[in-house]
Formats: sequence, C-alpha cells, structure tokens
Amino acid sequence: MEPIRYVDALNNKYGAMGFPPYQWSENDTAPWTALEKPLSACTVAILVSGGISHCAAVPFNPDARNDHRVDAIDPDAPSDQYQIHDSYYDHADADRDLNCIFPVDRLAELAAGGEISAVAARHWSGFMGRTYNRSKVMNESGPAFVEQLKADGVDLLVAIPA
Repeated sequence: MEPIRYVDALNNKYGAMGFPPYQWSENDTAPWTALEKPLSACTVAILVSGGISHCAAVPFNPDARNDHRVDAIDPDAPSDQYQIHDSYYDHADADRDLNCIFPVDRLAELAAGGEISAVAARHWSGFMGRTYNRSKVMNESGPAFVEQLKADGVDLLVAIPA
C-alpha cells in the first residue's frame, strides 16, 4: 500500500477548482515552551481539525475553505454521540471508534488514573476548512481561541490534525 501524498492530493483537488498551489506556513521562530508543572498537575484539552461535531450540533462542511469555526465540546458527552464530516481523510475507523481521532475516552481515563490532573471544561473541534487566509488565524482566530483556553485554565492542549 502506498502512503497518501496529502500535499499532492490537496493541490490537485483545489487546482481542479482553479485555486493556486497552497502556500504552507512555516514557523521557525515559535519558541519551545516546556510545561511549568508536572503532567499529573495539568488540566488538558483536545483540539481536533477532523470535522467532528456533536450530533446535536450543525455538521461541518466537508469541502469548506477558510472555515474558522471552532466548536466547544462537552468532554462528558458520550463518544458515540458524534458525527464526522470531512472529505479529506478516510474516517471509517474513527466512525467505529471516535477515539482514533478524538481520544476523549482515553483522556478521561488518564484523569481518572491520576496521570493528568483534570480534563478541561471544554474540548474543541474546528479550524478544519482548508485555510488560505493564514493572517486571520494568526491575528484573530488563533488569539481568540487561546483566550478560551486560558479561561478554562488549560495547561496543555493536545492538537490533533486530520
């Protein structure tokens, strides 16, 4: 089985729609920030970009572009109460077990076992639309999201790209 050449597939799909090749962001100046306390004392949240929403929420548009939507997700919602709307990856395994891409149950187990202090009050799903306007992420959407994490007292965010 050949590996999926995601960048080529993305450029081919959007090229067929008349878009120029995607200009990937490179950040060579972002500093490494070590945790200031042990993992066992950290509150942890998850962010997934795989088009996951609670069944009661409006689904993500699987072909969206520049979608800066970020949904708060109740970490206590059962993992079988989600839907996945993304056309850029095979989510058949995640359809059977959400924890493949959004490990909410595994994170709860880590909290119950004391490996982390707590699961944050909210998890997050978003930033899934092929984002061509990076400046909006850097100047608006990203900083607004960081403020939400701070409000929840999050020490560590597990970001899961899809």
